[in-house]
Amino acid sequence: MVPGEQMVSSRARKVTTNTLQEMKRSGEKIAMLTAYDYSLARLVDGAGVDVILVGDSASNVMVGNDTTVPITLDHMIYHAQCVINAVDRALVVVDMPFGSYQGDSKLALKSAIRIMKESGGHAVKIEGGKEIVDSIKRILTAGIPVMGHLGLTPQSIYKFGTYSVRAKEEAEAEKLMEDAIALQEAGCFSIVFEKIPAKLADEVSKELEIPTIGIGAGPECDGQVLVLHDMLGITKDFSPRFLRRYADLGGVVDDAVREYIEDVRQGSFPNSEESY
Repeated sequence: MVPGEQMVSSRARKVTTNTLQEMKRSGEKIAMLTAYDYSLARLVDGAGVDVILVGDSASNVMVGNDTTVPITLDHMIYHAQCVINAVDRALVVVDMPFGSYQGDSKLALKSAIRIMKESGGHAVKIEGGKEIVDSIKRILTAGIPVMGHLGLTPQSIYKFGTYSVRAKEEAEAEKLMEDAIALQEAGCFSIVFEKIPAKLADEVSKELEIPTIGIGAGPECDGQVLVLHDMLGITKDFSPRFLRRYADLGGVVDDAVREYIEDVRQGSFPNSEESY
């Protein structure tokens, strides 16, 4: 075998929900990032990320809303279509937006089917615990994989009134454990834990057979997820403790645009080699 051949083959293999289960069993960490458009999704997928989340965080980073609440099902389907067109390897999970599943399992199934048929996505993600089990079960009847989301649930921001760490108190921690087990028993293939104590995330991750993905939940989850625009430094006004910026693309773009403006104004762009 040529050196590196096995690694290349592994990267090229299509990631499925079963792949994530195998990764948990083998102790291999899962890398997950958000994406909302073709160009960035193509780069993220090409780099070898395991899961791409078409997150309702598009409401914040793509539209400029203060919360995830305003984004619609049509918006999410559009962003998912863009991402699917770019992806060869990663598992693409699409957030079900606020109002598309809560309190009505029939609506949840209808919304999930629209996402899968119209975008080509591979799975959906919904927020909540025992209260959404009926919706999860109904979605699964259509053969649609479901990822859960516990801890800080941004769609419920008006209920909690804050984006602070969840499940710090014993009662809420116990409920999170119960909800996680309920989601697993309902058939979720994975669960995202957002902004919960690292010790709790570790305990629940060890209790569950399905993979856990953390964001602000410590290093012992089976994988990690970040919002792409945050970790690349495109967004500047969001700096939570859990965020590590891997680049400063905001600064790079600012410098490039300023240089372009200067070249245009000085008449040095385009030059003779850049003209027909």
